[in-house]
Formats: sequence, structure tokens, C-alpha cells
Amino acid sequence: MKTALHTVSYAGVWPGQVSLPLEKIVDKAAELGYDGVMIVAKRPHASPLDMDRDRRSRLREQIAARGLELAALAGYTDFGAGYDQPGIPFREMQVLSVVELARLARDLGGSLVRIFTAFERPGVGYDRLWSDTIATVKECARRAAEFGVTLAVQNHHDLACHHESMADLIAQVDEPNCRAGFDAWSPALQEVDLAEAARQLAPMTALTIVADYIRRPRFQYDPNLNNFLPRPAAVRAVAPGDGFIDYRAFFGALKAGGYDGWIAYEMCAPLEGGGSEETLDRCARRFLEWLPGVWGAQR
Repeated sequence: MKTALHTVSYAGVWPGQVSLPLEKIVDKAAELGYDGVMIVAKRPHASPLDMDRDRRSRLREQIAARGLELAALAGYTDFGAGYDQPGIPFREMQVLSVVELARLARDLGGSLVRIFTAFERPGVGYDRLWSDTIATVKECARRAAEFGVTLAVQNHHDLACHHESMADLIAQVDEPNCRAGFDAWSPALQEVDLAEAARQLAPMTALTIVADYIRRPRFQYDPNLNNFLPRPAAVRAVAPGDGFIDYRAFFGALKAGGYDGWIAYEMCAPLEGGGSEETLDRCARRFLEWLPGVWGAQR
């Protein structure tokens, strides 16, 4: 097990979150005691558009000089985009993007690229979206293999967010370098058995990312009833261990299934306490203090 700080944690993705340059986050990861970094592969951090040969070389040297490794590049794909404009080759563009991410990962000394599946859209049949996504991920994997890169498909978007569907997707893509980027927050929010989900996905998992959350009940006032009607709960990010996700069960099952890879920590949602650098640093340190206890716990 090795720890990585996801640079999205300091990318300014929500209002009030501090935005730091990539090189400063690399230094911060080393100073905090992480083993590596997971790097946002888009602006403001490491978009292939901005990463010329010299910057790639400098960043690779910085990562190594600080005693770190590149755990993964974080790609941002949606293979469900573009059905409303069939004349525009959206999926080809995304395959090309993944190819460039694979090239960038190799140039930075890494071998793992995280990708997403697809959001569902009105008017697009599920079976069509499924088959198109399988075909596109398969092509991405074959092309990434030319750079010695593995794809980690995260259970983030609508398609295959459930662990059984994710297992189906990995099996149907059927490429040795296409594996799961399997996280606990999605099955936890779906209220499935975390241990069972992790046991099933462990043999095909190449990356897992930690975030913890609390639920806050929501209600909407209905004046006709003079009462409050329940609405879906709001979910807010908190420091590791302060939320409702049972990471002991999740990690125990991952370990039992043979997983011993990267565990990245991310803060990419509004965080209790705000988004100042001091608050983010506190949570990033808390992760390193908290992880050994839950990773090593046996049930």
C-alpha cells in the first residue's frame, strides 16, 4: 500500500478552495509525507496542451528529487457526450485525449491513467451507450498499452457506477491493461454492502481514491400541507474518519482480495471547515495519520 495526494485537492474546483500551482503541490506532498502524487491532467495543473518537453522533464525530475512517484494521471472523459451532434467525432477526440494522457504519464515516469465512463442522457438508449462505451474504452486501452500504461476506470459517472456493472464493463472490455479505479464513496452512497462490493472488485482494481462524507437531511416546505417534504440528502466532504463511509470494511475486503496498490486522497467537494490552504493541509495530514489504522484493521 502506497499513499498519493491527488492534486485536485488544491486545484480550486469549488468556490473558496485555494488554488495552488502544480509544482507547489508536489513539494507539499513530499513535505506532508506522501509516497506519491496523483496529478490532475487538465488545467490548471497538467494539461497536455501546456506540458511541453521541457516542462515534462522538469516535473519528472522534481517528483523524483522529492522522493515521490507518479501514482496516476487523472483523466476527465465522458464517452456519452456528442450523441446530439453525430457529425462531430466526440469519441474519437476523447480517444485521442487518452492517448495523449498515456504519453504524458510515460514521460513523467508513470504507468497509470484514471478515466471515467459516461453520463446517461435523454434520448440515448442504455444498451447503445453501454456498447459504444465498451468499444471506446477498449480502443483507449489498446492505444494506452503502446505506452506501457494501464487505464483505471473509476466508478464515478452514471454508467457502471454500481460495482456489479463495473465488473461487467471490465470483463467486456477484456484488455489486460484496463482495470478498475474502485472507490468506496459510490457504493456507500448507493447503500450496498461495501465489503461485498470490494471483495468482488479487488482482483481487477488498480487504484482507489479516498474521500469521506457526511449526510445532511434536506426538506422543502409545502404551503398547501403546512409541512416539510423530504428531499435527497446533501452530502458534504469531511476529514477522513469523520464521515459515514465504513473504510475498515472496504479496505479489509480489498486486502483480502489481494489489493496492495495506490491509495490516493482527494478533496474535490465542498469541505467542512472551508477551502483554505490551512484546512486542506490539516485534512491531508489527517489522512496519513488515519490510514494505517483502518488499512491494518482486521475484522
